[in-house]
Amino acid sequence: MTAADLAQSISRELPYLRRYARALTGSQTAGDNYAAATLEAILTDRSLMDGEDTRIGLFRTFHAIWQSSGQPVEQETQTPREARAQAHLRGLTPNSREALLLRTIEELRYDQIAAVMQCPQAEAEELVQIALSEMGQALSGKVMVIEDETIIAMDLRGIVQAMGHEVTGIARTHSAAVELAHQKRPDLILADIQLADGSSGIDAVNELLADMGDIPVIFITAFPERLLTGDRPEPAFLISKPYSEEQVRSAVSQAMFFASTEGLAVS
Repeated sequence: MTAADLAQSISRELPYLRRYARALTGSQTAGDNYAAATLEAILTDRSLMDGEDTRIGLFRTFHAIWQSSGQPVEQETQTPREARAQAHLRGLTPNSREALLLRTIEELRYDQIAAVMQCPQAEAEELVQIALSEMGQALSGKVMVIEDETIIAMDLRGIVQAMGHEVTGIARTHSAAVELAHQKRPDLILADIQLADGSSGIDAVNELLADMGDIPVIFITAFPERLLTGDRPEPAFLISKPYSEEQVRSAVSQAMFFASTEGLAVS
């Protein structure tokens, strides 16, 4: 593969590396910094990509950097919420969240996860099951759904409730979302991008965050690459339409780790 071909191939995969990194760190800034470090490593040593499927080589290089940094991320300045979240993350089985995200959000096969994490396939499969168990039982909280399609909204509510969370309600428009959030403050928001009246789920969320402070948000969109450019403020948690139940469960579990501990119940 020529340098130009490699650069083009990496460019296609980079948005999804950002998605993975943001979900892993709970932060656009931290996630994008890790993605940038991955690119720098490849530019310094192109042999990291030799003989590899581009996606696997890219994610494997990221994972090596992530491991060498002593994950989870220890930032010089952390809010109390971030410090509590990182302390909680340290209590999980090492590498389990990584395997879960690779499987559910990035939809890698188990043999591909094993190649990324440089471990036997059986270990990759076991790590995913451990993560599902540990994270599924860890926290419960209040979730608001912003979605204009009735069937999807009901499906999301069912998935979230089955996980043990309370759904505060479903909003179909920007104004309804603002009103609902003020009636009962959520610990997490699940939001579609385009709403029924032509309003934007992003605008609704931005208004809520400006008014209510830091609340984790999972955006659901048919065009995830548009929100994974790294050029502007973008979501830390993002899943694609059409989604699977496994993807929603994983994203909700990840995001809850970075939610305020106020109001959350530890199972």
